[in-house]
Amino acid sequence: MLTIENLNFSYDDLKVLWDVNLEVKEGEIVTVVGSNGAGKSTTLKNISGIVRPNSGSVRFKGAEIGKLESHQVVEAGIVQVPEGRRIFPEMTVRENLRMGSFIKGARGDREKNMERVFSLFPRLKEREKQLGGTMSGGEQQMLAIGRGLMANPELLLLDEPSLGLSPLLVGNIFEIIKEINRQGVTVLLVEQNVHQSLRIAHRGYVLETGRVVLTGKGEELLDDPHVKKAFLGM
Repeated sequence: MLTIENLNFSYDDLKVLWDVNLEVKEGEIVTVVGSNGAGKSTTLKNISGIVRPNSGSVRFKGAEIGKLESHQVVEAGIVQVPEGRRIFPEMTVRENLRMGSFIKGARGDREKNMERVFSLFPRLKEREKQLGGTMSGGEQQMLAIGRGLMANPELLLLDEPSLGLSPLLVGNIFEIIKEINRQGVTVLLVEQNVHQSLRIAHRGYVLETGRVVLTGKGEELLDDPHVKKAFLGM
C-alpha cells in the first residue's frame, strides 16, 4: 500500500532522514520506534505532505505522492493524527468530528462515520456537546483519532498517540488501534512506547538518527537484544 524508497530530508542544513526505506502492506499495523530526534515524526510528515522529501520516493497504491499537497494526500486516502492531538479547543466534540469529514469523499458518510466513532469511543458520545479544550488528555486523544477516522482513511498515520497518557489509558488506546485495524484500516504507528506498540504490530522498524537500523516482525523486535538494551532497559 505504502512504499518509501531512499527517502532523504533536511530542515535547512540539518539532515534528519538518511535513505529511509519502509513499506506498509494493506491490512497491517506497522510501527516505527526510536528515541526523540530519531526522525519518526518527520517520516510521517513526508508521507502526509506537510514537508517535501529532498530526494527519494513516497508511493501510495503505486502512485507517487511525494509532491502532493496535504489535502491531496488526505483525498488519496491517507490521514495523519498529529502528535499533541491538535484538536479545536473552542469547538464541541461533535464539531471537532465534523471537521474531519470535509473532504469530498467523506461528506456523504459523515453520519455513518460519526456513529462508528461513537461506538469506538463511547465517552465521546457522552460528551458530544462538551468543548474539546475542557476534556482530559485521554479524551482529547480519543477525539483526535476519531476526527481522523471521519475522513474515511485507508491508511491512518498515528504520531505518538500514547504521549502523556496514564498507563491505564495507554492500554485502552492500543486496544482501540487494534480494533480500528480489525475494521479494515491499515495503520502506520510512530511511538516511543516500544513495548506496547511492537506488541500489536505485524511488523516494525527501528529508527536511529534518521536511519533504519532494524526491521522485522513486532514480536521478533521485542526479543532483539539491541531493542531490549536501547529501549526496554533490559
